[in-house]
Parts: sequence; C-alpha cells; structure tokens
Amino acid sequence: MSTHQPVRIGVVSTARIAREKVIPGFRTTPWLEVAAIASRNIDTAKTTAAALGIPVAHGSYEALFADPTIEAVYIPTPNDSHVDLALAAARAGKHVLSEKPAAMNARDAERLAALPQGIVYLEAFMVRHHPQWLKARELVRAGAIGKVAAAQAFFSYFLDDPANIRNKPENGGGGLWDIGVYPIVTGRFVFDAEPKRVIGLIDLDPKFGTDVLTSAILDFGDGRHLTFTVGTQTVPHQRVNIVGSTGRIEVLIPFNAPAMAETIIRLDRGTALGDAEIEEIRLPACDQYGLEGEAFAKAIRGVEPLPYDQNDAIKMMKILDAIVESTKSGRWVSL
Repeated sequence: MSTHQPVRIGVVSTARIAREKVIPGFRTTPWLEVAAIASRNIDTAKTTAAALGIPVAHGSYEALFADPTIEAVYIPTPNDSHVDLALAAARAGKHVLSEKPAAMNARDAERLAALPQGIVYLEAFMVRHHPQWLKARELVRAGAIGKVAAAQAFFSYFLDDPANIRNKPENGGGGLWDIGVYPIVTGRFVFDAEPKRVIGLIDLDPKFGTDVLTSAILDFGDGRHLTFTVGTQTVPHQRVNIVGSTGRIEVLIPFNAPAMAETIIRLDRGTALGDAEIEEIRLPACDQYGLEGEAFAKAIRGVEPLPYDQNDAIKMMKILDAIVESTKSGRWVSL
C-alpha cells in the first residue's frame, strides 16, 4: 500500500474506454483517486458520475481543468483533440495522461514541447506496464532467444459502423492510428531501439476514407525487423511473435490482455516443430490500466520517474507519418 496521498485525477469525457476499462483499472491501485469526471453536457456528466460512483461532475472540460482539487487528468477524447486538451490542462497546472495516439501527426505532436515545466505527461500505452511485456523484454535482454532478429504482429477487429469515431478520418480514425500504434510501441519496447526506416502498404475504405488494412516493415538496424498488419474490417485477432537466433517468444493476447486474469507467454527453444517443446510462462493477474495509472501517479509524487514523456510521443507520431509517406511514394522513408 502507498504511504503517499493518492493523486486526485479527473476524467475528460465519458468515453466508453474510460467507463469500462480505465476507471475500473485506476480503482485497483491506492495511488489514484478518481475524483471527478467532465462532459460537455452536464446531465451526461452527472449520470455517468452517479453510475460510477464519482463524487464530482463537471459540465465542461474547462471546469474540470479549473477545479483546484484535481491534480491530474486522463484524456480519452477523439484523437484530433488530444493535444489541445493536454495543453489546456497543463496550463491549468494539471498533469496529463493522454490516450494514444498523442496527436494527429508529428507536427501536431510537436506542440507538446510547449508543456509547462514540471508537468508529468504520459501517452497511455498501458501495454508497456503489463507483466507479460516486461517479462518478454527481460527474456530478450537476457539472451533467452539468442540474437533477436524479428518481431511479427497481427491485430484486427471488425467495425463497419459509419458513425463510429474510428471510421472518421477527420477525427484521427483508421487502423494505423487506432491499433497500429501497438505493434510499433511494443517493437520499440522489446528492441530497446527506434526504427531507422519504414515502408508501408495501406488500403482505404472507399466510403470512410480511413485505412482498413495496413501493413508495414520497420527496420531497427543491426538485423532487427518489425513487421505488422492491422485491420479494422477483418476477424478479431491479435498475436505477437518475437524471434531470435535460438528461440521464439509468443505473446498470446498482447494488447487487450484481460483485466485481473493470469496471462501466458510462450518460450519456444526451437527443439521441435509444432510447439512440441514449448514452455508456458504464466504471469500474475493484474489490470494494465491500473499499473499504467500507478506509474503515472508515482511520477507525479516523485517516487519513480517515467521513462516516457512527450518526446516519446513525438517519436511515435514521426513513425506513423513516415509509414503514410512511404505508402504514397512506394519507397522506404528514413527517420
């Protein structure tokens, strides 16, 4: 248990991910107190606050930012609003946990360089806090699969609702921005490196204008490749394989790991085909949103600094921009 006072956090909007995933996750850690929620509609804010047991409801985001009892905010609004809201909250003295992606593009993300001194900013990649990914990176660093060579990822779901924000390009919808960021961030995480060049292939939905099938190769140098495919109109599926010279790590549910449930990664030494000699490594039950919130709160309290900040978010957006640029030119784009 924490001996520190919990960080009082306010939630910017009543978005589904906040209601169903992140707020329940925050409540698994003593480091955070969900103290307020805001909506542009006060009735919506009050109804949601009552349903979730949140003590304070605000009828505007500005009112939340002005609330002197709130120390930090979580922003789960559409992608095109992330930077503006992060800057507004930070100027009001609030620390910021912003949903991914941090921005619409690198130029947009670079505005985050204007965040005031002393503000803790974190892009909400919860996977970087999950034990299964920490264990996968530990195994790679320890040489358990030899010289790491490649990571392969697939992540997909089926969504053809034109009213859904994920199918609206003006709000930053599309597979690359919504779920393509996950293979990229975990590749960066496991390789402990940044890609040097990228090439991509994108198919757009003719009605929505968003990417519905995107594949890319990221060259991290030193013989390390990340390849991934994400789809928004394909069967729900996700899997990651990390392959080295003497072994392979398979992450079974890499991105939507079930909350408060044991997870499994598999270590294959390559001694027999068909997974005949595979070793299962079981990781303890946790809530990755809670662990993310706890890391954010510890940084605010000065207990444990975060290895990620707005500069990390800017790097991510430069990678996304480069993938898009390469699909237009048909060539590798250097970073």
